[in-house]
Formats: sequence, structure tokens, C-alpha cells
Amino acid sequence: MKVKVLTIFPEIFPGFLGYSLTGRALKEGKWSLEAVNIRDYAFDKHGSVDDTPCGGGAGMVMRPDVLGAAIKANYHGGRIIYMSPRGTPLSQDKVKELSKEEELTIICGRFEGIDQRVLDAFDVEEISIGDYVLTGGEQAAQIMLDAVIRLLPGVLGNADSTTDESFENYLLEHPQYTRPIEWEGRVVPEVLLSGHHQKIADWQHREALEITERRRPDLLKKYLDSKRV
Repeated sequence: MKVKVLTIFPEIFPGFLGYSLTGRALKEGKWSLEAVNIRDYAFDKHGSVDDTPCGGGAGMVMRPDVLGAAIKANYHGGRIIYMSPRGTPLSQDKVKELSKEEELTIICGRFEGIDQRVLDAFDVEEISIGDYVLTGGEQAAQIMLDAVIRLLPGVLGNADSTTDESFENYLLEHPQYTRPIEWEGRVVPEVLLSGHHQKIADWQHREALEITERRRPDLLKKYLDSKRV
């Protein structure tokens, strides 16, 4: 997968994506990253990329001529995404969808956002990582990319390790335990030490149902609805 990120802070990348599984995958060429400085496409010696909002209001807005020039020079196909709090919420289904793309171009906004005409002209998809506001889109882009990259072929050592994770099949993940068997008076559930694979699987499923019902009843409804289809 080829990833291009348009930002006024290219030095932020790869950030934490340069470590652990995503970092190793980057070094091995399972994905590539190019951070493009939007200021390189400014029209003045100061590298100005923003201006005051039409109609008044606080803050500044990223200019369409500068950002548009950056997009035209660097976008050559595939999905083009703008990290935005008003975008479609990022989900595991969306992550899976994006992991099948050969190329992603991600716009990281700053200030009060970007001129709407850019979004319209390039048919930009808006994605949000949650109902809160960050200082910029760079952090959101890295979180989304982390979720996407780990699903690329060969990134995870065990391809089956994603099948029981939270949000797979609309259930939160069951509790996990490891050694020591007893810690500060707390003991690993006996069934997990039984060696009986079906009993363990049944216990894990019950626990997943219980924790999903308690914490995310909206997901449990989706799970039950999927079983009725």
C-alpha cells in the first residue's frame, strides 16, 4: 500500500507508525509513506496556507488554491481522505475496507479546517476517529493508519490473531489472562487451564457477550441482528 499524507508538519511522520509492527512493515516495504509539505505549494515567500474565513468567525481556514495545488501534484488515484470531526466515524468495517486499497492520500487539516470547495472538487471522503476535536489531523491520520496497516498481508505474524479482537463480529473481546496463575489473590479462571478447547471457546463467547451487553449494548444489538439474517 502506498500512503501519501498532505500536512504542514511532515516531520510528525511516521511518528509511532515507525515502531513495532507498523514500523517493521514499513522497513520491509509492505507499505510506503510519503509526507508532503503543503507549504511547498504556497504562493508567497512566507509559505502561507490559510486565510480568514468568509462571513467572519474565529480562526483561519486552509486556502483552496494552495491545498488544491498540493493535491493536484500528489494525488494520482485511489482513496483521498480528509481527517475531520464531522466525517463518517471510523469503524473496523471501514478499516478493513481501506486495507484493501492500493493507495491512500490523506489530508491533515489545521486551524478551523479547509475550504469546502477542495472537498467538493476532489470528492474527498471525510473520516472521524471520534466525537472530539484535536489540534490537527496528523494524530487522527496516524491512528487510522495504524488500524489499517496491521491488516495488510504479512504485517501480523499470525493472521488468525485478529479474528477474536474487539469489534470483530460486533462483539467486544473476552478477558485475557497469562502467568502467573495466581497474582495478589486473584486466580486465572479454572476453565482456561482445563485444556478443553470447546469449554474454553464457550466461556470466551459468553464473556464476550456479557461485556458487550454491559459496555456497548449498541454493538450487541448489531450482533444479534446479524444472527437473524
